[in-house]
Amino acid sequence: MIKVVGVTLKDRGKVYYFLPNNLELKKNDEVIVETERGLQYGKVATDFFEIEESKIKTPLNVVVRISSSSDSFKHKKNVDEARDAINVCKKLVEKNGLKMKVIDANFTFDRNQLQFYFLADARVDFRNLAKELANIYKTRIELRQIGIRDKAKEIGGLGQCGRNLCCSQFLNSLDNVTINMAKNQNLSLNPTKINGSCGRLLCCLKYEDETYGECRKCLPTVGQKVKTDSGEGIVISLEILKGIYKVNVPGVGVVEVEKTKNGCC
Repeated sequence: MIKVVGVTLKDRGKVYYFLPNNLELKKNDEVIVETERGLQYGKVATDFFEIEESKIKTPLNVVVRISSSSDSFKHKKNVDEARDAINVCKKLVEKNGLKMKVIDANFTFDRNQLQFYFLADARVDFRNLAKELANIYKTRIELRQIGIRDKAKEIGGLGQCGRNLCCSQFLNSLDNVTINMAKNQNLSLNPTKINGSCGRLLCCLKYEDETYGECRKCLPTVGQKVKTDSGEGIVISLEILKGIYKVNVPGVGVVEVEKTKNGCC
């Protein structure tokens, strides 16, 4: 077993796991970590926990140190200059006539790399843009195309439920969402009902899927022939979270059966 700690490299960002390096860390501590891109400034997002070595697919990097006041000052400067770099990049994009929209940018803590994130409908030849940016900032430039869901996460907004978008509030990673997750909840497959503000499938379908899957285990499927106290019939609908299903019994009509009495859900 190996002791690890979770760290986010940006607000509401994905949680990455690092070796604590014998440091006494607690949640919300600001730290400097070693990554593939170089040194990065991050915030501790989880308590220590242990994981089996066999479950680690790639070597873990380490937390280098708890950030000092000078580290915090340097990080703030990097953030401010990265914000200015977005505007510089937008002007160069317009100058080069590129069909792309720059969304975000960030420096690594050691300024060995400046990374830009952009939206585009098709592949973009940004080689000349990268050269111009490298000449200005004297560091390695990386331009990364992102999806519309990432844009929604950055901008924020209100979902169909009237609350702030999950991705902009608490989801640390945008996992793959499939149409089967909507089917598992017996939702109408109307795009206006199951798509979010970004036009993609609702993120909540993903993190709710496990609960719906567990509750469905004790319920029959629509169209299945089942026996009830009123006789045998065909299941015509489900109320998954309530543990209820309705059965059309010939000669009797629609009968409601509640499985929660047997410990379902």
